[in-house]
Amino acid sequence: MPWPSRKRDKGAVADKKEPDAKIAKTEEETSDKEEEEKSAKPPAGSSKSGWKNWKKKESEPGGEESKTTYCHWLLKSEPESRLEKGVDVKFSVDDLKAQPNQTTCWDGVRNYQARNFLRSMKLGQQAFFYHSNCKEPGIVALVKIVKEAYPDHTQFDQKDPHYDSTSRKENPKWSMVDVQFVRMTKRFIPLSEIKAHHLAHKADGGPLKDMMLFTRQRLSIQPLTQGENLPGLLIPSVRQAGSFTYGFSFLSTEEFDFVLSLEEEKPH
Repeated sequence: MPWPSRKRDKGAVADKKEPDAKIAKTEEETSDKEEEEKSAKPPAGSSKSGWKNWKKKESEPGGEESKTTYCHWLLKSEPESRLEKGVDVKFSVDDLKAQPNQTTCWDGVRNYQARNFLRSMKLGQQAFFYHSNCKEPGIVALVKIVKEAYPDHTQFDQKDPHYDSTSRKENPKWSMVDVQFVRMTKRFIPLSEIKAHHLAHKADGGPLKDMMLFTRQRLSIQPLTQGENLPGLLIPSVRQAGSFTYGFSFLSTEEFDFVLSLEEEKPH
């Protein structure tokens, strides 16, 4: 039996330690309507053929990201108990590790852009498992995609907090993927540390300058760019987050590579 639905994204909650990261609820609501209009609809016909033919199309989330092919991701989930319509939506990395074969479906996503990101995921792609809406948000583990997008069963379950009465089995609105635990990061990478690098890169240029963790904070499914691991490129790096002293490191050129490299550094 699947774990109770917990990976939702209908106006995802901003992290508790990021008050300036909050976005008005209307932004996500407006975005949902716009993305729904942009989303390709399955062709008319039977449920099986309609879904099969529709799924072959490339889902475009709209905007600049629709022109980009992503291979790495950041997935947010809540490690602390929180009731949503009477159901505890808590799901930590320890909960994932406790699942059979350390694998689970990533259900409950109810934002069109996040859904389209899910639909573009491919087998074997890796993602950061990010603890969100908790005392200390940040990256705790790596997971991989082990099953590509298929209809999210929770949209049809009236007892589930993410039930959608407007979705039909012959034309499902919402999708999910299956993810499997790969490993814990070598250390916890807190949001505060990632943000310090983001601010440095915004000012002086660097791979995290446009990271969606800070530009689209409310999305629980976020793509990450990956570079070509060019070791000779100098990019700004925060050495002492407390005093915001800036230096330079020989690191990879894009978001996934840079963030993953942080696990090798001492905590700031």
